Amino acid sequence: MKLLIYGDHTSEAEELAKVNGFDLVNTDPEFVVSCGGDGTLMKSEHDFPGLPKIILRSSRICKKCHQLTNSEVLQKVKSGEYKIEEYFKVIARVGNKEVIGLNEIIVHNKDPRQAIRYEIFINNVRVGGEIIGDGVVVSTPFGSTGYYRSITDSFFEVGIGVAFNNSTEQSDHMVLREDTEIKIKIMRGPAFVYADNQDESIEVKTGEEIIVKKSRHSAKIIKVKHE
Repeated sequence: MKLLIYGDHTSEAEELAKVNGFDLVNTDPEFVVSCGGDGTLMKSEHDFPGLPKIILRSSRICKKCHQLTNSEVLQKVKSGEYKIEEYFKVIARVGNKEVIGLNEIIVHNKDPRQAIRYEIFINNVRVGGEIIGDGVVVSTPFGSTGYYRSITDSFFEVGIGVAFNNSTEQSDHMVLREDTEIKIKIMRGPAFVYADNQDESIEVKTGEEIIVKKSRHSAKIIKVKHE
């Protein structure tokens, strides 16, 4: 099995991989080992989309990490005691630009001193009136224990979640079918759109629209057996 070790602190993972008989490569891996925490996993999926990810812990914050030791995780993968679980992503488009997230799509005010005004459309039907606030988080089930949960104090296992960030009036979060198309029209901007913890972002001006929906791409995460 050919592994690519991904992260900032990889020396332990490299040694464990060699001890367990894996081949370490820099190109064309069969698996990518995300060595860090939840943020490293998202970055590894962005840089190596679609390749199966083995999650090893080298960070205190890692909700997606296994309960086993890193050595035990690699031993089970080597012996075939694992399964691959797929998780859908969400994509946001503004004109001909797009970003794709495993956890969420975030629409946020560019200037933290000034709220944005926007309208929400669900499958082209407007929901409520104009909303004033810092923005919107559109989350997958995989990401619902992150930013979405910090806003709503809840999480979900099926569908797409929409959370309203610091709106001036009460705006209840929504959990929609995963085939739903969400349109966000910026009535007063500017705003930024970005995915997960990626560096890339799209600036959205007053009058422009953001289309968010389920992506046709998915992430593949290795789950070892007998945890």
